[in-house]
Amino acid sequence: MVLSQRQKDELNRAIADYLSSNGYLSALGEFQKEASLPGDIDKKYGGLLEKKWTSVIRLQKKVMDLEAKLSEAEKEYNSGGPSRDRRSPAEWIPRPPERYTLSGHRSPVTRVVFHPTYSIMVSSSEDATIKLWDYETGDYERTLKGHTDTVQDIAFDHTGKFLASCSADMKIKLWDFTSYECVKTLYGHDHNVSSISFVPSGDHLVSSSRDKTIKMWDVSTGFCVKTFTGHREWVRMVRVYHDGSLLASCSNDQTVRIWVTATTECKMELREHEHVVECIAWAPESAQPTINEAISVDNKKEKRSGPFLISGSRDKTIKMWDVSVGLCLFTLTGHDNWVRGLVFHPGGKYILSASDDKTLRVWDIKNKRNHKTLEAHSHFTTSLDMHKNAPFVITGSVDQTIKVWECR
Repeated sequence: MVLSQRQKDELNRAIADYLSSNGYLSALGEFQKEASLPGDIDKKYGGLLEKKWTSVIRLQKKVMDLEAKLSEAEKEYNSGGPSRDRRSPAEWIPRPPERYTLSGHRSPVTRVVFHPTYSIMVSSSEDATIKLWDYETGDYERTLKGHTDTVQDIAFDHTGKFLASCSADMKIKLWDFTSYECVKTLYGHDHNVSSISFVPSGDHLVSSSRDKTIKMWDVSTGFCVKTFTGHREWVRMVRVYHDGSLLASCSNDQTVRIWVTATTECKMELREHEHVVECIAWAPESAQPTINEAISVDNKKEKRSGPFLISGSRDKTIKMWDVSVGLCLFTLTGHDNWVRGLVFHPGGKYILSASDDKTLRVWDIKNKRNHKTLEAHSHFTTSLDMHKNAPFVITGSVDQTIKVWECR
């Protein structure tokens, strides 16, 4: 490394200052003679050698840290995850950037869902259509047309043979997923139908509507067999518990209600949200140990067996409920806008949420905190789903796109 004359002079003076300040006077005399330095050393060179020396060490440490980070990133890139080898599928979470951005809808996307067995995902939109996509290749497959207004929600039965859709045109449609034909149209609601869900057996459907009711339909006949009344406002979402014995619903009246499926009786009303409750999700059995860990920090009492339910609201919070006693166990805060979609991670350790703050967030249940935030869309994120077996998450947005996120 060659120094310029000016740099040499500076270095010589800094060395002379160092020798003088440490009392190495005979060495200093010899050095001054050989380097042709004047007797007095300028004050501005005081301590300069030490400063340069320590800053070099600091920079070296910085360089080593950056090199370590870079090699970690390279490893992550090559192996497809933060040491995917060390992570089990129960801990895979979506990582940016998205794998695909799918566009084709001409209006905001209202709901996205995975097919239970095929590598297909389905999206519904305010453009009155339902579109099918291959989430592994990012290819568009086909469009289902039949509704005349916004399609609000879509749901598969457990086999994936039937798809149900509901719309602001007040109709519910049943689609055969082998022929892609609409095989039934169900009439009975008096206003916008906002949510649809199959009961686990697949022989009944439940729907919720702006007419303040929840209805149960016989799939084979298309007849309405039960009506649940009690909400005072638009019922935003209805979801069936895993064994079919209970329904949960949430509404503009700021409550979540739990219903007994067999009797249509309202078992309890959960009131703690301070705004419209947009979405709900039942906790899978895999989440029970984690939920108990999360609450045992606060109280060391006996374990709770649930059922557990989460709700997301326009008050920007997510609440975890123990439905057996009607108690709010804890609240997750972090979103900067309405919470629009919720899903449990199949591994039971995380909750994923979509929000009007344009993000997709992963919440660590055990520690009750926001684990990861993905800047998902350029406009409100309206819906999300996570595949039960494959490492994929999908999100839909007002920006008219659907994004596929790979989990690692």
